[in-house]
Amino acid sequence: MSGTDEGEGPGTADAVRVWRGLAATSVLLDGFHALKHALRFGARVPVALTSDKAAALALAEDLAPDVTDALDGLLAETDDATLRALVPRLHPTAVAALAVRPSRAANLEVLARRPRTTPVVVLDDPRNLGNAGAVIRLAAGFGATGVVTTGTLDPWHPTVVRGGAGLHFATAVERLDVDELPPGPVFALDAEGEDIRGLKLPDDAVLAFGSERSGLSPELRARAEHLVSLPMRPQVSSYNLATSVGMTLFHWSSLHGPAGGPPGAKD
Repeated sequence: MSGTDEGEGPGTADAVRVWRGLAATSVLLDGFHALKHALRFGARVPVALTSDKAAALALAEDLAPDVTDALDGLLAETDDATLRALVPRLHPTAVAALAVRPSRAANLEVLARRPRTTPVVVLDDPRNLGNAGAVIRLAAGFGATGVVTTGTLDPWHPTVVRGGAGLHFATAVERLDVDELPPGPVFALDAEGEDIRGLKLPDDAVLAFGSERSGLSPELRARAEHLVSLPMRPQVSSYNLATSVGMTLFHWSSLHGPAGGPPGAKD
């Protein structure tokens, strides 16, 4: 036999070895769509595996022809058992990859850059990993400059990355203290604030959202120049965090053109 395992194509054994060497320090891209988004937004992806390369490429031709050639050169095919041993919660598309996390210095540079033409979203001490991932996906879709979390939640936790569908690479995602927030006027969402429908949110706004349990921290509230409320029916206590972020970004974007996208992309 050559340097491949039985049932694997050329190079697959090497790809599996690379995976095992990098898994502990890399960002897991779970599924075709996460890998697609990461490639579109310039992620460095040293290894990608699938148990059905033909199906993955057919999916790319249908949904993302702009990345088909890159996937063809990147994906190594292995057997299903090997793939599931490496990725126990394997995505239904049977595709997984490892990416290099962007440097903190590069993200901080993006967040601090002025003038800024799109807002930064701040999640103040969030607790729910899935909500954080959904917010990052929303922020990327609206073209926000970045998503910052305060508190203990790691915005690059695998569950957050899974919820973000690879779109961490489309925006700057970092954890900061309140006194380290990017420059710009802070608009904090609060039930007692001014109705957002009467406000114009500036492009360089820092949009802050309290935690799902306790709302805004005293430190963030003190930092805010404006308290803003979303319209809500009486006796309804709150919106889901991702819903609140989506509503606020939509209000901001309603004064702008539609978000751009790569040519030829369907999804």
